[in-house]
Amino acid sequence: MLGHDGMLKISTSYLSKLDEEIIMKSMYHIILAGGSGSRFWPKSRKNTPKQLLKIIDDKTMIRLTYDRIKKISDENHILVVASRELCKQIHEEIPEIREENYIIEPSGKNTAPAIGLAAIHVFKRNPNAIMGVYPADHIIIGDSKFENVINKAQKKAQQKESLVTIGIKPTHPATGYGYIQYEIHKKSKIDGICKVKQFTEKPDIKTAKEFLKNGKFLWNGGMFVWKAEAILLQIKTYIPRLYQSLNIINKALSTSKYEHQLKKEWDLIYPESIDYGILEKANDVYTIQADFKWNDLGTWRSLFNMINKNNDQNHHDGDVISIQSKNNLIISPNKLTAVVGIEDVSVINLDNATLIVSHEQSELVKDVVDMLKSLNRNDYL
Repeated sequence: MLGHDGMLKISTSYLSKLDEEIIMKSMYHIILAGGSGSRFWPKSRKNTPKQLLKIIDDKTMIRLTYDRIKKISDENHILVVASRELCKQIHEEIPEIREENYIIEPSGKNTAPAIGLAAIHVFKRNPNAIMGVYPADHIIIGDSKFENVINKAQKKAQQKESLVTIGIKPTHPATGYGYIQYEIHKKSKIDGICKVKQFTEKPDIKTAKEFLKNGKFLWNGGMFVWKAEAILLQIKTYIPRLYQSLNIINKALSTSKYEHQLKKEWDLIYPESIDYGILEKANDVYTIQADFKWNDLGTWRSLFNMINKNNDQNHHDGDVISIQSKNNLIISPNKLTAVVGIEDVSVINLDNATLIVSHEQSELVKDVVDMLKSLNRNDYL
């Protein structure tokens, strides 16, 4: 409508909505796709990691992640971090991702180097950009709620140098996640954004039970929102050696020396998680509790918890006979598997490997992978 001065007026609420859409579209979204999914062995292997598997849908995990982010982002602002070989496989799965939107990490160095590498690429494109960081292989149900949480997080990330992490309400004392202890203030009751008091990386079972009982801890969902500049400044403060390497790599961006400098510096970088390297030490860290349904599908137990079951609370996939057994996940696509008198167990019977693990110990499957590596049994990796 026109104002008294004849100028076009836009309502504040509409302008706010318009601004939100513009800001959301200008964000960069980083998909971390370099993981091996070792706790999902023997289904997840080196050449077919979890993010490239169709687990609960007819789409791969990374396709589900990409499609979710595409709803809130300019497609050219979605970047993927992974090894060169994985990027080739991902491109076959999602051909619409442009070649320049793949960020190659020469080898897996955990999340801090991967996020730092992505940050210098984003900063090069837009020094003021906010970036969201997401694992490639998590299940999220409730796209509109996901959008609302990310929108709220990016607003907070606009303020000063705030680092925002998305927290998940714990359902059991898991030892495979980092935990976020938060503080509740008057403002946090209104906007749902809480100051982080303590960030603890993957506790033992006793500590995890204490956190669950306390009630003021969230799981770290591995999703973060911050300015590219802000996370680089935190890396400079708390992981100076990594920052030094990133700075050298940054100077070579868009030059013929980039590949050489990347490999040279990457070999010098020490593996470190963003949780331990930054979030446990930084001061200006906030969390937002997700209200969407989330599952990292990090273990066979987590898959069992979210899929349909029969009257005995079993889930069978393939050729399975079950007698006096309950609360089990049995996957046997190419051969008969019979179970008798067992409870709370996952049995994954594939062509060249079989896993039998109690639900309670499902986090320890990664130790099997570590042992196979130490024994050089590469045919099973």
